Amino acid sequence: MSAPTTAPASDTKMRIEPVKSAQREQRVAAHSHIKGLGLLDDGTAAPNHAGFVGQENAREASGVVVELIKSKKMAGRALLFAGAPGTGKTAIAMAISQELGPKVPFRPIVGSEVYSSEIKKTEVLMENFRRAIGLRIKETKEVYEGEVTELTPEETENPLGGYGKTISHVIIGLKTVKGTKQLKLDPSIYESIQKESVTVGDVIYIEANTGSVKRVGRSDAYATEFDLEAEEYVPLPKGEVHKKKEVIQDVTLHDLDVANARPQGGQDIMSMMSQMLKPKKTEITDKLRREINKVVNKYIDQGIAELVPGVLFIDEVHMLDMECFTYLNRALESPLAPIVIFATNRGMCTIRGTDDVVSPHGVPVDLLDRLLIIRTLPYTLDEIKEIVKIRAKTEGLSVDDDAIDHIADRGLNTSLRYAVQLLTPANVLSDINGHSSIALEDVQQVDDLFFDAKKSAQHLTEQESKFIV
Repeated sequence: MSAPTTAPASDTKMRIEPVKSAQREQRVAAHSHIKGLGLLDDGTAAPNHAGFVGQENAREASGVVVELIKSKKMAGRALLFAGAPGTGKTAIAMAISQELGPKVPFRPIVGSEVYSSEIKKTEVLMENFRRAIGLRIKETKEVYEGEVTELTPEETENPLGGYGKTISHVIIGLKTVKGTKQLKLDPSIYESIQKESVTVGDVIYIEANTGSVKRVGRSDAYATEFDLEAEEYVPLPKGEVHKKKEVIQDVTLHDLDVANARPQGGQDIMSMMSQMLKPKKTEITDKLRREINKVVNKYIDQGIAELVPGVLFIDEVHMLDMECFTYLNRALESPLAPIVIFATNRGMCTIRGTDDVVSPHGVPVDLLDRLLIIRTLPYTLDEIKEIVKIRAKTEGLSVDDDAIDHIADRGLNTSLRYAVQLLTPANVLSDINGHSSIALEDVQQVDDLFFDAKKSAQHLTEQESKFIV
């Protein structure tokens, strides 16, 4: 019987596939095209820049506000964006937050968010006030910093008997540019190391007095061209392993409120942060907040901390009632207050919570006196055309010029929001009709399929007898 034959190695094919980069998918939202206020170096607004078209006066006024916030001369003051729907009030507020950068707290809420069956309206407002006030804490700490070269937990017999073993201590090796050091750590620190998911090759630092561990990132010596970009790579630390390091932490006053509602551990400001992520909700009293304000003021006076007044943006402010407005009057006078930006599209209307008190924008006159008011004006036909082009580019759509003209014309007669909404369904019809870009007939077809608010109102008027009143 002959032996079975095997295929030669050269006939087998090895399958090699490229590894795709794990990049986060970018979602397109209502204001994805806004990148900033679009101001020139002299503070004047460019007609079309950073995703913004028109509203030059409102953007220039907002630029002044940004400079006031950066120079910390605006705290406790308030702005009001007043204008018709779809004139860019929320977009300008978002642009202000982008101009301020990620280190300045920006807290956006809507007027209707304050109404809850569980929490008082004034408590919701105060909580958001505290979320919008940042505190930058600078502390010089004695730390051990370096790249982890060894991580060996040492086990011992369980002193209480049984079959299990417990960790008596952990040996960790740290390496910097200048040298290496081996440390023997307490088992409680090993728990912190496990929580931070530290492995050999990570750059960490351990605080000498508290034993808390912070993972900085992966050592750049481990970076390869095949990496999935999931890691943040950092250089090998300079200097000795044991050193004094300035630790900067950005928190909000609300973070300190929550941390101190369940006090545990030491009394230094970093120990206050250790309990922040507990899920259980505890009531925060005015007395507790006053005590925290005293501690914060003491740290500011000592130069340990720096106050960073952020922005609280309350959209649809006419949804607040008289009780909320009186509370806001008092809250704005507090020494620790953020910049508050209101926005409303209402004209003369009754203040919520009253029967006959009519006021501009639905805001009481005594609060209006405290506000700097910025008007946003309706867009012109040419401005709507530019906005439609920017939105099409942001959404990755190709649109013919005559289709853009038609969409802009519809936007002038209806609203900018309706005009922008036509783009995506028109693109779907464009694909069905086999067009390489959105054509005029695609837009006209979409316009026939869907009603705008004016068409719908007209239809209701004409067919009123057929509807249930």
